[in-house]
Amino acid sequence: MPLVPSPTWRRSSGTAAASLNAELKLQPLLLLNAGKQCAAGHSSMMEMGEETRVERDSTCTSNGSEQCQNSSLLEAAEDSLPNSATPPGVTNTETVINEGKAQIIFPSANEVFYNPVQEFNRDLTCAVMTEFARQQLLSKGIQVLVPGEEERQKIVVNLTESENAGTAARLGDTSALKRTATVGEKCEGGIRVLEGLAASGLRSIRFAKEVPGIHSIVANDFSEKAVTLMKRNIELNEVQHLVTASLADASMLLCGSRRRQDRFDVIDLDPYGSPSQFIDAAVQAVSEGGLLCVTCTDMAVMAGNSGETCYSKYGAMSLKSKFCHEMALRIILHNLDLRANCYQRYIVPVLSVSVDFYIRVFVQVFTGQAKVKASASKQALIYHCVGCGTFHLQRMGKMISHGNNYKYTASSGPPVGTECEHCYQRHVLGGPVWAEQIHDQDFVERVLKSVEHNPKRFKTSDRILGVLSMAKEELPDCPLYYTMDHLSSVIRCNTPSLLQMRSALLHAGYRVSLSHACQKAVKTDAPPSVIWDIMRCWEKIHPVKREKLSESCPAFRILSKEPVLQACFDIREDANPKSRKQGLKRFQENPEANWGPKARAKVGGGIQQTLEEKRKRLQNKRKQKLSDSDSGNTIPCKIFREGNRGEDCHQEATTKGTDQ
Repeated sequence: MPLVPSPTWRRSSGTAAASLNAELKLQPLLLLNAGKQCAAGHSSMMEMGEETRVERDSTCTSNGSEQCQNSSLLEAAEDSLPNSATPPGVTNTETVINEGKAQIIFPSANEVFYNPVQEFNRDLTCAVMTEFARQQLLSKGIQVLVPGEEERQKIVVNLTESENAGTAARLGDTSALKRTATVGEKCEGGIRVLEGLAASGLRSIRFAKEVPGIHSIVANDFSEKAVTLMKRNIELNEVQHLVTASLADASMLLCGSRRRQDRFDVIDLDPYGSPSQFIDAAVQAVSEGGLLCVTCTDMAVMAGNSGETCYSKYGAMSLKSKFCHEMALRIILHNLDLRANCYQRYIVPVLSVSVDFYIRVFVQVFTGQAKVKASASKQALIYHCVGCGTFHLQRMGKMISHGNNYKYTASSGPPVGTECEHCYQRHVLGGPVWAEQIHDQDFVERVLKSVEHNPKRFKTSDRILGVLSMAKEELPDCPLYYTMDHLSSVIRCNTPSLLQMRSALLHAGYRVSLSHACQKAVKTDAPPSVIWDIMRCWEKIHPVKREKLSESCPAFRILSKEPVLQACFDIREDANPKSRKQGLKRFQENPEANWGPKARAKVGGGIQQTLEEKRKRLQNKRKQKLSDSDSGNTIPCKIFREGNRGEDCHQEATTKGTDQ
């Protein structure tokens, strides 16, 4: 009997009992209407919107012993769920997925994506949108209310507004009393949301059922099958009053919403791969002060593997370096600001995170010609040493204050010579990138407090708390970072602990923080000379065999200089950040086997080669050498093809050798 796969796709570890309980809640649903045949289903899909969105699902059948065991467990659980029922219209070839408060139907054909690893992305977006709606609707006298926050909201209102509200009520002025916007209800004067690449509509449905203060949501996709499935899911979740399915090209839909009265307050772009083709229209279609949410999954391009491709898409050269993940964030922010500047608009980042296999940025878009003039001073080029990894930033422009006015000029440079002053190796040039802060600390604090007071709202709340806590602790004015393992590998010594390195920088009088983008990262305002002085002092405590070092290697040249600064590695109390002391989940382990971005499916579905088989087939493909016989048979020489077989014919020699 076909069973519905478990809707619980866990990103973090949990108890076995909790996982079993989650499975038993959904699997008995089809027992009520199915036969006696038992099979266990499993689906792995990705919801990462694209204009030509297609779906993918892979199913497998368990052995007979597991079938009997599952049947007994399901029969035992059926009594505890007497009111459970199969969603209407679900066939044996379809799968039901529960995420958050949404319930989504997926066909078994390879036509629609759903990636359980991206649940953190969707949870974080719901949390950010809730605080954005709270902030936007406050000026309109509308108070948003989230389930689980009733008591906290009641206390805040009683302490801050009870006196004014009572006075207004006695005077008969009800306009001073705030309206309340709750989840699932249409809010007049609320925010308008567009999901440009909606696929199954999961994200839009979650917005409708989990984010208060929403007036309307447009869930758009270019695939007719995706829109048909989207309409079914909207009806299944009973959110027709909020969510409208749209069949259109995302870029054309955005371009048609450029007029002020047609703009959206929130635009969410989560494409398969690069969002570059939608950004130009998106920065025009978002309202004044509106929120633009963008996901990039083409990390191979943005992390330095193809710098020329990165330039063609984002207008910046990416570098293969240890700070590549934060650089990817700054590249997409640079591109967003560059596109917005064309229309006298500029961006203000509120939250930018690099997690798992993608990056996610939340920016507000404003209009102002004077502010746009300052955009050049917010961008910078990166000089990166290929030997020791030292980096320097060169601002593109300069802003000089003259009383109440500013003068904008070109920046002077470069900040480095023809060779690195530490290892005498050459520099490579990357960027331009966004050189200002990538988080709004006040906004991050509000989102953090909201999740802290309502931890049961999301399944990934513990990870949201960890990532946001690290983002709040980051130094806002120190772009990029060094990594402990790279610093040690350059001078070929063992690695100091994170606390020892942080303490040495604090003893030297500099600021230091961690980074959410890399577990071993150190962000600091100390110049590179101080960093290498600290590493020279560490090498004196833990010496390396200098006689084995080549005179041309970076380690020999760095260690040949005596340190100017005498570092102290005594552990300081403030060297351990708060998020680390509390043991928050900052960097999680792999959530499941073969997790990550899924392969792009084909229109019309069909079963593709499994990801495991494809990886095994392509493993070390560039290192494998063809045998002589294969080379001769697959690539015949020109002499052999022309029929002139003589002493110079390698094909004939190969064929004879094979026959013997």
